[in-house]
Amino acid sequence: MAKQDYYEVLGISKSASAAEIKKAYRKMAIKHHPDKNPDDKGAEEKFKKAAEAYEVLSDDNKKARYDQYGHAAFDGPQGGGGFGGGGMNMEDIFSQFGDIFGGGFGGFGGGGQRQARVKGSNMRIRVKLTLEEIAKGVEKKVKVRRKVQAEGVSYKTCGTCNGSGQQMRVTNTILGRMQTATTCGTCQGAGETISSKPNGSDAQGLIVEEVTVPIQIPAGVTEGVQLKVGGKGNEAPGKNSIAGDLLVLIEEIPHETLKREGTNVHYDLYINLSEAVLGISKEVETVTGKVKIKIDAGTQSGKILRLKGKGLPSIERYGSGDFLIHVNVWTPQELTKEQRHFFEKMKGDENFEPSPKKSDKSFFEKVKDMFS
Repeated sequence: MAKQDYYEVLGISKSASAAEIKKAYRKMAIKHHPDKNPDDKGAEEKFKKAAEAYEVLSDDNKKARYDQYGHAAFDGPQGGGGFGGGGMNMEDIFSQFGDIFGGGFGGFGGGGQRQARVKGSNMRIRVKLTLEEIAKGVEKKVKVRRKVQAEGVSYKTCGTCNGSGQQMRVTNTILGRMQTATTCGTCQGAGETISSKPNGSDAQGLIVEEVTVPIQIPAGVTEGVQLKVGGKGNEAPGKNSIAGDLLVLIEEIPHETLKREGTNVHYDLYINLSEAVLGISKEVETVTGKVKIKIDAGTQSGKILRLKGKGLPSIERYGSGDFLIHVNVWTPQELTKEQRHFFEKMKGDENFEPSPKKSDKSFFEKVKDMFS
């Protein structure tokens, strides 16, 4: 079944501002919140859909990709957005988006408060990739130093909020007494405080540990793309806490002979004058392996050979680009006496006189064809 359009889910137009998107999500989340609709699976599903839509539309990069490609923008591995059709559970939603309610996500209509799950901080690393690795996708194993809960640390229920993670504040207004929930200042919403911690751990009962993290990098990534490895960032204190994420920034190592342009790859092939006149077969190294190409007799410098689909794959799975070979005829700069004599004889030969045909394309026309 086709997924519902994210704008339709929130009931907004594509031109909606960031404030309008946030307001629409807040309205939907309050209406369908599980605390207001106990045992209502339909309301829970709408609540999740609203959170999924907001997760994408509230992020400028994800929103731009969604506007261009729709749901297909996040179908690939490590797509970088969306909940993948319900991949994020209710606790993740509360943890990630509870802040837009200004006092915790829960406690509607006097109902039971939902304890916040404290999330550890995210970590950021850079990973450098060759063009060949980008072409095929690769698994990289990286060592990171992250904070984890020390072995032997123990926790007790917070005495300030009695484990709820929230404190109720009552204020008098002209409309009467108003009750609002705020995050507990003692436990920072965790509902727990440390009762004992081992030597060597910090005030939160955390230690630094070096771990090896495998990262699956999909084919077709570009310079500056940021991937997320969930739960591999720093841990947070508390039995019910969740770890932060490991954010991976992609860097592309410049290739010695190839130049990337989106999903297309360009290569400058140099041939000598004899090869251009007589024609020759050449073996060329592409990003996916070697291929043999034929240079026809009489090939002019500037000719572009296109190998369809031999470029880089699209990260959105919209096929692959092309491998473009730019043929350059190398003119010798030093000649022997015999060679010079030969070319002097050819000066007046009509076969050596430039005679471009109307069908021969100019450099600008070739460039235009490349991008058409």
